[in-house]
Amino acid sequence: MAAIYSKLNTAIITGGASGIGLALTKKCAGYGMRVLVADWDEKNLDAAKSALGDNVSTVKIDVSKTEDWEALKEKVVKDFGGKINLLALNAGVGVRTSFEDADTSGFQKVMNTNLFGVINGITALLPLIKEHASPSSQASIVITGSKQGITNPPGNPAYNASKAAVKTLAEHLSFDLATSHPAVSVHLLVPGWVWTPLAGAASGREKPAAAWTGEQVADYLEAKMAEGQFWVLCPDNDVTEDMDKRRMQWNTNDILLSRPPLSRWREQYKDEFKEWMEKK
Repeated sequence: MAAIYSKLNTAIITGGASGIGLALTKKCAGYGMRVLVADWDEKNLDAAKSALGDNVSTVKIDVSKTEDWEALKEKVVKDFGGKINLLALNAGVGVRTSFEDADTSGFQKVMNTNLFGVINGITALLPLIKEHASPSSQASIVITGSKQGITNPPGNPAYNASKAAVKTLAEHLSFDLATSHPAVSVHLLVPGWVWTPLAGAASGREKPAAAWTGEQVADYLEAKMAEGQFWVLCPDNDVTEDMDKRRMQWNTNDILLSRPPLSRWREQYKDEFKEWMEKK
């Protein structure tokens, strides 16, 4: 799938004006691809357009609104002949939620953006991708998930649930297209700790040594796509891929061993979890 990143191929990137999305936008533009950046922040859109030149166009979109997706689809048909080689469904929000709060607006905002933003993008643009993809002109769909959607740490149930649902959607999409449209690959991008505006970069603070940059994530994604990998499980400067896999396996074992949910964070399992992570 390395041919996806080729001159004059077309990329559509949501949340593409900041963070990981912007890093991916820069990568695609650097290859000479035609890039449509879809984002809700006009200031960031203008900055991306100004910095990256004529191959990059922009559109303001609220990914939770189907009418915005229909307008984007029309633009893709008009400007690119309906051809999409890379669709990166990356837009997301990190509103913190709690069941202690009776107000459901935070849950709704997170689900509308993180979950329905993906559903809306797939339903709007998948017909175009299927129509134009072929063995000689392959296409890829990248969906940004989160480790929190797999390991499910306490403290933010809406975000975790949204990313868990996104993981499920990506798995089903990969399975369905593998037979019906094998020229279309699906990849679940699972970042580690990345220094993005969502993680605190907008504060102006110096990047923590443990965090990756968006550019590192974009490079890692490209390499895993070239290998044909669905799972793009990103490490960072503190957490290795093996550590992530051990944590994920522990969570799965909660079910298999009849432990209480989220046992990793329960005091009575603290020592057992430590031993599990230290096993050779």
